[in-house]
Parts: sequence; structure tokens; C-alpha cells
Amino acid sequence: MKNLFKACAMALVLSGCASGVQIVDTTNDTADSVMGLEYRDFEKAAGEAVQSMIASGSVSKPGGGRYILAIGRMINDTMQRIDTDQLVKKIRIELLNSGKVMVTTAVAFNGPEDEMSYTARELRGNSEFDQSGIAAKGQLQAPDLSLTGKILQRNHAMGRNKTQVEYFFQLSLTEIKSGLAIWEGETPIVKRGSAKSVSW
Repeated sequence: MKNLFKACAMALVLSGCASGVQIVDTTNDTADSVMGLEYRDFEKAAGEAVQSMIASGSVSKPGGGRYILAIGRMINDTMQRIDTDQLVKKIRIELLNSGKVMVTTAVAFNGPEDEMSYTARELRGNSEFDQSGIAAKGQLQAPDLSLTGKILQRNHAMGRNKTQVEYFFQLSLTEIKSGLAIWEGETPIVKRGSAKSVSW
């Protein structure tokens, strides 16, 4: 009897966990938005930034070829615990697919994204490894451009239990050689809803 009760309880738990779950078609999602940042907001901000960069010509290298981009400091100035890479990764993918930019993972604001570029070079002179397959000195490519940015959030009470939440995706593209910003963009996303809705 005890085992039967446990089996029934387990069946109820499993069926309860699975009920009401659906896979969201992210390419055709018509569900209402939320007050906090969601995937559609990051897609919008990244898409607009890349389109603006390409239209401005700032990522078109004179004479052809690709610029090398390093990722600089990205600041989250919102009330939410978000990973700024959710925005940066989308920008990187679109720029890579544009054929105009390559991203270095050997140089970044917080150190190399992929330390293997340096770790593999420590094998130089190690007789256990075929030295012909080890990267020689002077082969790492220095970045031409740096992408930095900030995500801001501002909340405003509107009366009648309504609130407005404003998000600003601010980005700057700097030419490293000169230190000049060759492109800057800002995508505002404004949401209004019940003051009871949370945005963090």
C-alpha cells in the first residue's frame, strides 16, 4: 500500500511538471511582452545596431577584407541580473555573417575570451609535441575596432497604478588606432503596464 501511494504521488508530480508547457516559436512569437527585458528586446537592439553599423559604412574596410573587432566593456545599469553577452553575442553573430568583421577571442576587456590562443603557445619547445603544428610568434591578429556599451533602465510612475519602464541600449564602435568613435547607436525600448508588474 505504501509503495502504491509513492507511485501515485510520483505520477502526479511528473504529470504536474509537464502540464501546460509549450515550446515557443521565437520567430513568430505573438505573446504579450513583459516589463523586464526579454529575448525579443535583445534581438531588436542587436538587429538595429548591426543594420546601422553596416548602413553607416563604419564596418566596411577600405580596399576590402574584414575588420578585426575586440569586445570592450559592457555595463549593465538595469535593475535586472542580465548577462550583457545576450546582446553582444547576437551582434557578433550578425557582424560575422555580414562578411565585414571578424571577432578576436584573444583580446577582450576582461582578458582573453578563449585562453587557448595563449595556452597552446606554451607548447613551444616541448619535445612531446610536433613543433610544426604550433603557432609561431607574430601570428595573433591585433584588433582594429572595439565595441563597448551600456544598458540603462529608468522607471517612471504614471498614476492610476501605471508605470513606464525605459530601456536604452547604447553602443560605441571605436577605431583603436586613433581612439575615435566611428559609430554610435542607441536603441530605446519603452514599456508601459501595471505598477504591480516587476521589471527586475
